[in-house]
Amino acid sequence: MISNPLLAPVSVLVDYAAIKPEHIEPAITTLINESRQAVEASAQPALAASWEAIVEPLEDATEKLWRAWSVAGHLNAVVNTPELRAAYNQCLQQVTEFSTWVGLHTGLYEQYKRLKHVPEFARLPAVRQRIIDLALRDFRLGGVELQGEQRKRYADISEKQAQASQKFSENVLDAIDQWSLFVNDATRLAGLPDDVVQAAQAAAQTDGKQGWKLVLKMPCYIPVMQYAQDRELRYEMYRAYTTIASEQGAPELDNSALIEQLLALRAEEATLLGYDSYADLRLETRMADNAEQVLDFLRELAAKAKPYAIQDLAQLRQFAADQLNLTDLQPWDIAFASERLRETRYAYSEEEVKQYFTEPQVLAGLFQVIQTLFSVSLRASNASTWHDDAQAYEVVSAQGEVLGTLYIDLYARQGKQSGAWVDSERNRRRHDGFVQTPVVYLTCNFSRAQNGKPALLTHDDVITLFHESGHALHALLSQVDDPGAAAFASVEWDAIELPSQFMENFCWEYKVVHALSAHVDTGEALPRMLYDKLLAARNFQSGMQMLRQIEFSLFDMGIHHQSHGLSINAVLALLEQVRQEVAVLFPPAWNRFPHNFSHLFAGGYGAGYYSYKWAEVLSADAYAAFEENCVSTDGQSTDTLNPVTGKRFLDEILAVGGSRPAAESFKAFRGREPSIDALLRHSGMAAEVQ
Repeated sequence: MISNPLLAPVSVLVDYAAIKPEHIEPAITTLINESRQAVEASAQPALAASWEAIVEPLEDATEKLWRAWSVAGHLNAVVNTPELRAAYNQCLQQVTEFSTWVGLHTGLYEQYKRLKHVPEFARLPAVRQRIIDLALRDFRLGGVELQGEQRKRYADISEKQAQASQKFSENVLDAIDQWSLFVNDATRLAGLPDDVVQAAQAAAQTDGKQGWKLVLKMPCYIPVMQYAQDRELRYEMYRAYTTIASEQGAPELDNSALIEQLLALRAEEATLLGYDSYADLRLETRMADNAEQVLDFLRELAAKAKPYAIQDLAQLRQFAADQLNLTDLQPWDIAFASERLRETRYAYSEEEVKQYFTEPQVLAGLFQVIQTLFSVSLRASNASTWHDDAQAYEVVSAQGEVLGTLYIDLYARQGKQSGAWVDSERNRRRHDGFVQTPVVYLTCNFSRAQNGKPALLTHDDVITLFHESGHALHALLSQVDDPGAAAFASVEWDAIELPSQFMENFCWEYKVVHALSAHVDTGEALPRMLYDKLLAARNFQSGMQMLRQIEFSLFDMGIHHQSHGLSINAVLALLEQVRQEVAVLFPPAWNRFPHNFSHLFAGGYGAGYYSYKWAEVLSADAYAAFEENCVSTDGQSTDTLNPVTGKRFLDEILAVGGSRPAAESFKAFRGREPSIDALLRHSGMAAEVQ
C-alpha cells in the first residue's frame, strides 16, 4: 500500500501521473477505516474538552481521506474513463455512508457541545469558536438529532442523493461525448472561423473519416451557433444540445427520472429536518435570510432588467428582419443574429478580437494582475499532472515563500466534463509548527492550439479565466490556519462568487487588456481603437443576459421551494411559468434545458443558483472601491490596479476565508452595507430606458 500515490502524506504533492484506477478503492477503504477509528477516539467522553484533544486528531485522520477523495473526484471529472468511473462509483457509496455516519454520530456531537460550553471556549481564537459553532449547526442539519426510523431514512436519502447526482453528471457527459455530426459539404461550414474548421477536420481524421466532425463541446458548439450561415446546421446543433440527456435521446441517458428522484429526496430530507422546503433548509447556511427574501431580490432585479431586455430583443428582431432576412427569428438564430448585430453596431467581431488573446499572453497578463494587486507571483512547477494539457504553478510571496500550488487545465477534450470550475485538493493548515499550503485546481474547456500556433481565447474565455482565478485566489491566499474555516469549507454559498466575479472586472480595463493581448501573427497588442469598440459593446444585450440568469435562479428556487417532489412534467411547467413571468425569449416546447442543468442536480447549486446575482451585487460594489481609488499612470489616464486597495481586498476578503461571516468581511473592506448601484451601473442599467 506504500506505493499507492493516494496514500502519500498530505504534506507531499500528489504524483498524478502514477495514479491508476485500481489505486482508488484500496486507498479510500484504508482511509475510511482510519477515519472511523479517529472519530470513535475523538468521541470518547473521557477526553478533555479541548481543541487539541478532540478536533486536531480528527483533522489529522480525515484530511487524508478528503484529500484522496478530492483527487479521485477531480480525475473522474477531467480524464474520465470506464475504469476510473467504475472505481470512483465503487467508492462513492462508502464515502457517502461515512460522511453521513459522521454527521449522525451522537457521541461526536456531544463532544462539540462540550467544547462549546466549557469556560475555555471563550478563550479560543475567534476562528476556532466559529468552527465549533458551524460544526454544531452542521450536525443539526446533518440529522444528528433524528431518532429511530427517521435516522435510518435520512442516511438512506443521503446515499441515494449522492448516487443520483453522480449518475446525472455521467449522463450529461456521455450524451455530449456520444453525439457528433459529420459534415461532408464544405459549404455548410460557411462563416465558421478557420480554427474551428481545422479542429473539426482534425477530429474527423482522428475517427478515420473524411470531412468535418462537429460536436457539442463548447469550443465547437458556440462558434457554430454564432457564425454558421447554414440555418439548418444551427438548428441541428441547437436541437441536439438543448435535448441532452432527455427522453429525446438514448433512454439509458435520460435524466428525467433522476430529476424527479432528486427533487423528491431533497424535499423529504427537508421535511425530516423540520423545514417546509429544501430551499428553506439550504438557506440556513446562506447570507440570505429566507426564500421570500431571495425571490423578492430576484424579482426586483428582473423588474429593472426587463425593459432593457425588451429593448434588446426588439432591436435584434428589427435587425434580423431588415439585414438578415430572418423575419421569424428562432432560438437557433439568436446567437448568429446577435453577433451580426454586434459587428454592425460596433464595427468589430469576436473572431477579430480573439486573434489578440493567445493563451500564453493571457496567462502572463493574468499573473501580472495578480502580482500587482496581491504581491504574489506564479511560477511554473514541474509537479506531476494527470494530462499533458495540465500545468502546475507555485504561488510565491514577495519574500520568496511558497504559499500554495495551482494546477491549470484549460482545454476541452473527450472524457472531460463541460464548463469551468475551481476545486480544492487540500487546505492551508498550521500544525505542529508547520504550515501546509493549499493546493487548488482551475479547470476550463477552451479551444486548444491548432497548426502550431498558440491557442486563441475569446474575450468571454478571458473573463471566464479571470473569474475562476478569483475562486482559486480565495483558497490560495488564505491566511486561515484551520481547515474548518477555509473559504470553500465555510464561506456562505451566496458569497462564494464575490472574488470570482470581482476579478472579471479587470478584463475591461485598458491597461490590463493591453497586457493580456498579443496578436497571434504579429504580436501586436490590442489596438486602442478596437478596445474602445469592445468596451462600448460591454453591455450589449445585458438586459437579455441578466434576465436569463434570473430565469435560471427563479426556476431553481421554484422547484426547491416545495413541500414535496415534482414530476418532470411539473418541472417543465414551472419553468414555463417562470419564463412567462420574466423572460423575453421563449424556446421550443421540445427544449429540455433542465436535463443538462448540472449546477442544480450535480454541482451543489440546488436552491443556490441565485447566489451568482446575489454575489454580483457584492463584487460590483467591491470593485467600485478600486474605481474610487484609481491611481494615475501618466498624469492623465487612471488605473484600477491599485496595490493599496488590492492589499485591503486581500486582507479583508481573500485572506480571512470563512473565519468570519461574509457580511462582516464585506463591511470590513467597504466600510458599509452593500449597494446594488454599482451592479446596475456596470450593467448599463443605471438610467431609465427611453
